Amino acid sequence: MDAEVQQALLNYYCQEGLFQHVRAAADEALARLGVDPVLLFYRAYGALRAGDVQESIRQLESIKNKPEVSLCTMMALIYAHKKSPNPDRDAILELDARLKEQRKTAGQQALYYAGLFLWHLGREDKAREYADRMIKVSGGSKEGLILKAWLDLTCGKETHIKKALKYFDEALQEGNDVFALLGKAQYFEVRQKYSGALEIVNQIIANFPNFIPAFIKKMKLQLALQDWEQTIETAHRLLQKDPLNLEAIRMEALHHLCRGGNTSEASARLGDLIKALDRLEPRNSDLFCKMALAFSRTCGRNQLILQHTQTLVQRAFDLASDNAEFATELGYQMILQGKVNEAQKWYKTAMTLDETSVSALTGIIHCQLIQGQLEDAEHQLEFLNEIQQSIGKSGELSFLHAVLAMKKHKRQEDVFALLNDVLDTHFSSLHGFPLGVEYFEKLNPDFLLEIIREYLNFCPSQPASPGQSPSPLLKHCASVLETVVKTVPGLQQAVFLIAKVKYLSGDIEAAHRNLHYCLERNPSYADAHLLMAQVYLAQNNIKLCSQSLELCLSHNFEVREHPVYHLIKAQTQKKVGEIAEAIKTLQMARNLPGMRKPTASSKTKGKSIEIDASDRVSVFLELVEAHRLNGEPHEAAIVIQDAMNEFSGTPEEIRVVIANADLAIAQGDVKHALTMLRNITLEQPYFVQVKEKMADIYLQYRKDKKLYVACYSDLVEKLPSAHTLLLLGDAYMNIQEPDEAIEVYEQALKKNPKDPSLASKIGKALIKTHNYSKAISYYEAAVRSGQQNFLCYDLAELLMKLKQYEQAEKVLQQALDHEPVNELSSLMEDVRYQVLLAKIYSKMETIDRAIVSLQQARELQGRVLKRAQVEQLDAVPAQKQLAAEICAEIAKHSTAQRNYEKAIKFYKEALVHYLMFRKQDYEQAIFYFQQLLERKPDNYATLSRLIDLLRRAGKLEEVPRFLSMAEKHSSRTKLEPGFHYCKGLYLWYTGEPNDALRHFNKARKDSDWGQNAVYNMIEICLNPDNETVGGEVFENLDADIGNSTEKQESVQLAVRTAGNLLKELKPQTIQGHIQLRIMENYCLMATKQKSSVEQALNTFTEIVVAEKDHIPALLGMATAYMILKQTPRARNQLKRISKMSWNPIDAEDFEKSWLLLADIYIQSAKYDMAGELLKRCLRYNRSCCKAYEYMGYIMEKEQAYKDAAMNYEMAWKYGNQTNPTVGYRLAFNYLKGKRYVDAIDVCHKVLKVHPNYPKIRKEILDKARACLRN
Repeated sequence: MDAEVQQALLNYYCQEGLFQHVRAAADEALARLGVDPVLLFYRAYGALRAGDVQESIRQLESIKNKPEVSLCTMMALIYAHKKSPNPDRDAILELDARLKEQRKTAGQQALYYAGLFLWHLGREDKAREYADRMIKVSGGSKEGLILKAWLDLTCGKETHIKKALKYFDEALQEGNDVFALLGKAQYFEVRQKYSGALEIVNQIIANFPNFIPAFIKKMKLQLALQDWEQTIETAHRLLQKDPLNLEAIRMEALHHLCRGGNTSEASARLGDLIKALDRLEPRNSDLFCKMALAFSRTCGRNQLILQHTQTLVQRAFDLASDNAEFATELGYQMILQGKVNEAQKWYKTAMTLDETSVSALTGIIHCQLIQGQLEDAEHQLEFLNEIQQSIGKSGELSFLHAVLAMKKHKRQEDVFALLNDVLDTHFSSLHGFPLGVEYFEKLNPDFLLEIIREYLNFCPSQPASPGQSPSPLLKHCASVLETVVKTVPGLQQAVFLIAKVKYLSGDIEAAHRNLHYCLERNPSYADAHLLMAQVYLAQNNIKLCSQSLELCLSHNFEVREHPVYHLIKAQTQKKVGEIAEAIKTLQMARNLPGMRKPTASSKTKGKSIEIDASDRVSVFLELVEAHRLNGEPHEAAIVIQDAMNEFSGTPEEIRVVIANADLAIAQGDVKHALTMLRNITLEQPYFVQVKEKMADIYLQYRKDKKLYVACYSDLVEKLPSAHTLLLLGDAYMNIQEPDEAIEVYEQALKKNPKDPSLASKIGKALIKTHNYSKAISYYEAAVRSGQQNFLCYDLAELLMKLKQYEQAEKVLQQALDHEPVNELSSLMEDVRYQVLLAKIYSKMETIDRAIVSLQQARELQGRVLKRAQVEQLDAVPAQKQLAAEICAEIAKHSTAQRNYEKAIKFYKEALVHYLMFRKQDYEQAIFYFQQLLERKPDNYATLSRLIDLLRRAGKLEEVPRFLSMAEKHSSRTKLEPGFHYCKGLYLWYTGEPNDALRHFNKARKDSDWGQNAVYNMIEICLNPDNETVGGEVFENLDADIGNSTEKQESVQLAVRTAGNLLKELKPQTIQGHIQLRIMENYCLMATKQKSSVEQALNTFTEIVVAEKDHIPALLGMATAYMILKQTPRARNQLKRISKMSWNPIDAEDFEKSWLLLADIYIQSAKYDMAGELLKRCLRYNRSCCKAYEYMGYIMEKEQAYKDAAMNYEMAWKYGNQTNPTVGYRLAFNYLKGKRYVDAIDVCHKVLKVHPNYPKIRKEILDKARACLRN
């Protein structure tokens, strides 16, 4: 490492506050380069900032007369003396006088290092004076320009930042300088041009491959670009170079926590981080505290993680017990752990250390609110309010105001306004931060979930009925939660809360999908099981509801203490008519400890199940309903009275009043019900629900439409908002008065112009009035405004219904006329447009254009499916169904055009989407195709699909019957390219590559079968024996054969043949061109020449950059890395693929990637992990010889010879007894398992085809015979 790079490294560590790193790097350089005053100064400076003041003074004294470091050394000595417990005033005065004297005659080096020292100390203005003077003295030296650029970049003033790039570029004209390049990358990062910054960092890595800060910067930039996979790959590279790299360990831990939700892995890595900190920066208090922040705020209050973060902050405080910020953070750590008394002690400690600490006072108020000390909290908040203007707005402070208002039962609108203000303040503070460690800290998902829980207190406790507009609060909650889940998808509580919000919004399917995602990752999540039970109950699925309750109980037996468990159980009993049992269950729930105390929570082992007032009141109300249904009005009235006494003066009291009104209605006393409801005033909670209930009574029981609407009009008058206007509009629609509804919806739209549901409702209301021309005008104006582009679909659909096909086509063509999109939602929208456009073309009887639109939809939908499996799991089932419908529609049009081959192809694909995507239900698909072939044996499109299905079902032995049927059907069969293609396919799958090639060759010139035949021929040429390309497990077993000259010449000939075949391919689609590029680069890799493999790797990387989850290209990258012996990088790409959902389009590449990853795991003796992958291969392809072969190898290694033989038998069977390696392994394991006759039989079969196969005669055949004789 040259001096320039060494100094850049030291400067980087100084700026990052890694002072022990500075000392270690300086020591290492001194040992390598010899005595150097600059390195001695850095070592002393590192000691000074690490807190070793006396040692630093001693070291600085020894170099203060060295001209190049004289100024910075004297400055550092003055700083050190001031930091001493007993400062030497005389020494400081003497040094100060000497500094002033020497400054007058200082040379450029002395000025430069003085400026550099002041910059590291954070005194930018003073540092700039020295840098300017140094530039002047030296006539514009490179070092001076670079320092000035860094000063401009880090001062935080926009006027200076603008100039930084000019100085960096000026310095770089003299050649690559690592410190200048690092600064230029930082400039682009500050400007939020992360791709540009990444280019510069890659340039640093190319020129200075051992410069660790460049890798750290690259890792952070990749995260800023939201590419977690590449971020983690760079972290792995960093750890290979520097096993204790703090940033890389932290990034891995964050990835486990935030991305994967794997708290045990994250906790283990966090433990490693603490050990690394103890070793590398044991006295760096700021670093200890800083490392804790992101984890504590993103861990969902996981106790394992919080124990580590508390340890980190405690260490920081132990090192600097006069630091109020550390004490405040310890208070927050205690709050997160639910230890309120301890939190209060730490906040008071912080106030003692710094009586002006606003964050400590905020913490004390938070504790007071939790403990119900409302008067004290209010008094303190008033004080903070007065000083808030000087300190600026704080989200935390606004939140405490909201909590206080809620606890004091202030008007809902006032609480909402405060909570909205909290979110506005909080999110505005995130502006400009890229995704990264600091963003996780600032986002503070834990705080956001607290806010959401407060909002949910005001949301209905039951899901919205079909057609009912859900509370706008729920929409607001969903928006915040989606931001959290997008950033921290591993935070299960956020996914759970999204499920809850979806459930309450009436979107039961979305709730189910999100809960399924939660429970897949954490099957013991009791609250998720409870909510899943409620979801099943809402779907009237009593059986699954009961199962969810049982699962919940099996994972957390203490859930019996939770009233909601009994509540749901009672609701299921009520649904099946077991009213008496439901009453018993609810009475049991009423006697639970948590039901008697409003603030109680039942403790479980290490966990607490929160029991809120909403759940408690639900138990009472459900019991009232059960008594009513059981014909016990008196008992129902007693429970209602108990509920009134229990919840009097709380927000939940109104729900009891509504239930009381329901009871009165059930007894026929409508008047009394209305009287009770009229007594509820605007200031009370649930006012909107009360008005909705009154309106419902007027319509259902009084049949009075006028009073029904009057309830909603009164709501609008008293609570004017987009939501109440929406309710009034819906009410008008319910009583068939669309004209009035339109007028109200338009008022609502003015209040909330970006609400898509409002715009859509207006359009539908206009259609209901048969005012089609106005509906069209409205839609067109909305689309033209650019705010309501999603209405293009509604407009085109309306025009189609009115048979105005040309206008409908024009609308959709305009909607589709845009630059290529990559956002998942935009891709989905384009698919919808294309499908509707196809319907319009179908109506216009232009079938060819309809098919083109559907094919474009199909290609887009393929991309949607791949992306959805990574980004939006809950959307996958619906998207699979849409894919099937698109294929079925293409098939229908092809049938109408009498293009039966094409029709069969797409019906088959539709069926695959329905069957193979969902259940791998091969049997049904096979039966369907057999039926088709019985009627038309020469339907080769169907036959080729059937061969693939039979292979996947492990039934290849059934294929010859269908080939024979085709031959008998016509004398021309043996001349048909389709027949030869199918025969080639069967032979290839059964281990006869040479015969397969002959048959594919006969199909290769055909317009229908040629392209696929050529692709298959290329694959056979490149891998005739179906080996795991890049795999190493079986690489040496056939070493003698593999390294023979004859074999090498054969491989070279095959590669040349494949190259010639590639020239015959003429793809017609974008995906076809990509497939061709991939095959070309597989040919390059087959040469095994390093330059060719690296060239292929670059191409695969380009494809993945353009399309992130392109499985064939990812597999290509992994294979190239394996050939280049870069196994960790290969493993990273393969692990990416292993996390994706299987699809039939990429089936072969999935299988190859799983096999290659299994190969890697076997090499490192991770047999369990390999076994899981091999089982996955066999689940999707029961004829996968290689999977059986690897399974046999694992069993053999574990000396389970009988099991090994069983797996090798399957590999031997499905490989058609042609692979000599498998034959050898099978015979060997038969020998070990004392099955001598079987061993001899297999040896004969191998030797018949491969008479010179090494060792089999001597090592197995002769031994087996000898054992038989004995």
